[in-house]
Amino acid sequence: MKFGKKITIFLIDGDPNGRMSCELSNWTGKAYRIPRIKIKESTDRKDLESTGVYLLFGRQEELKNQVYIGEAESIIKRLNQHMNQKDFWYEAIVFISKDENLNKAHIKYLENRLYEIATSANRYKIENNVTPTQSSISEPDRAEMEEFIENIKMLTNTLGHKVFDDKREVSIRRNKEIFFIQAARNADSQGEPSSDGFVVFKGSKIASTTVASFPDSLKKYRDGLLDKGIVKKKGTNFNLYPLSRTMIKRGLF
Repeated sequence: MKFGKKITIFLIDGDPNGRMSCELSNWTGKAYRIPRIKIKESTDRKDLESTGVYLLFGRQEELKNQVYIGEAESIIKRLNQHMNQKDFWYEAIVFISKDENLNKAHIKYLENRLYEIATSANRYKIENNVTPTQSSISEPDRAEMEEFIENIKMLTNTLGHKVFDDKREVSIRRNKEIFFIQAARNADSQGEPSSDGFVVFKGSKIASTTVASFPDSLKKYRDGLLDKGIVKKKGTNFNLYPLSRTMIKRGLF
């Protein structure tokens, strides 16, 4: 059963596009959203000298979202290093503990788990060159860190990034209106409306060929899905394969 959550967001600069701090009721953690251009002036915030984990967000030319997941014993020091080392990002979201109870083993565990979750969700291109190693922590600490992760996921989504949102399989939907289409050229698909737009389920089949009137923009989109392996040819069918859902384009399915 889901319960309401109270989230307090403070606009540090009085600007919705500026720095934000974000806190969740009854949680010892704290989040900051910091635009890249505000990193230098954030050195005066003493709590950013704390141990924590961080996410660097960017966007490729074709509008594919990017993320780098990291940990640091001094968050603000590491972000300043990334100003010179990494060019792709425009915004950072960091997570620290208000009571400073996160140690090196904790943040290594968080970094690894967040990397795993983002990889499984497959929404963003992950910019980490290597998989973060997972530290060995006690069972009680592991339970505490898993709860910490659930709050990280919630606040990251609240701050505008669905990097940890898993794509649902058809089997877990509840009380949803499902749409079906069976059309020419082997098109046979299922989908549902969602907060992301219209979602097409894994296993759906798109049309095996296109017609002369098919717009060039949609052809480019279709070719991109094939190139990335999101749609794969199997016999005479073109199946939506590795992702459990994807945004639909008119005329593609």
